[in-house]
Amino acid sequence: MSDIKWIKICTDIFDDEKILLIESMPEADSIIVIWFKLLCLAGKQNNSGVFMLNDRIPYTDKMLATIFRRKETTVTMALRTFEDFGMIEIVDGTITIPKWGKHQSLDKIEKTNERQREYMREYRKKQKLLACGAALDEGECKTNSNTNSNTNVSCAEEEKEEEGEGEKKKKTRKASPTVTDDKATEMMEPMNISEPLREKVLEWLQYKREIGNTYKETGFKSLLKQVEQAEQKHGASAVMNQIDLAMSRSWQGMYLDKIQDTSRTSRTSNASDNSAAASLERIKSMKGILDL
Repeated sequence: MSDIKWIKICTDIFDDEKILLIESMPEADSIIVIWFKLLCLAGKQNNSGVFMLNDRIPYTDKMLATIFRRKETTVTMALRTFEDFGMIEIVDGTITIPKWGKHQSLDKIEKTNERQREYMREYRKKQKLLACGAALDEGECKTNSNTNSNTNVSCAEEEKEEEGEGEKKKKTRKASPTVTDDKATEMMEPMNISEPLREKVLEWLQYKREIGNTYKETGFKSLLKQVEQAEQKHGASAVMNQIDLAMSRSWQGMYLDKIQDTSRTSRTSNASDNSAAASLERIKSMKGILDL
């Protein structure tokens, strides 16, 4: 596969918990540089995030150390850290980046290429029709009715073939419909999600459509499970605030795991209140003694 000339990096990557944890480690800068080198190599290879030198040989720690111009011990430590954090997976001894195509929107690149091919097909179709029309204007088809008939039939057959390909593509696209508001409401019906939070999920769905991203049923079902679990753990208000924050900052995801646990804060606050009340009672008692 041909390489791609750019990769997508989120602007809030250094706010990610995994990167924050890496920054607290020894040789943090070297590990982060190796991560970005790994991402660039994945884009250059354009092999769905699977690191292979060729069809038979996967990249080893030593090979990556040579390519990245880093110590082998540092590369080995970095790869072990990435694997522990779920940033890479080792499958049959081969280093892979999970869901690389999804994160890099390779499907969108393919759609762009497909639109370009569709444009060229339409362009060639128009050129053929113009050529048929020019032949009629010059009288060539009049002198030979058989030629005229064959030309028209040929143009018509080619046009039908183009239309047939277009219909097949339309049917393929319809095979995986995106989730509409009605479908989302139907999918939330059996779930333990409060009504205000359901409305907020529908707002999120509209936001995703506006930025050009949509959900399929499988992905949306997984999202609803996360929302349901987050509400049970943190409450509907905290989850809705997190969704509002994600939309205001133009995030691709809700990042429900970033919701702060308020239970510890609540306990600390209650303890402080109790301590203050006890102090006030002692002061009142001392004042009563002095009055005597």
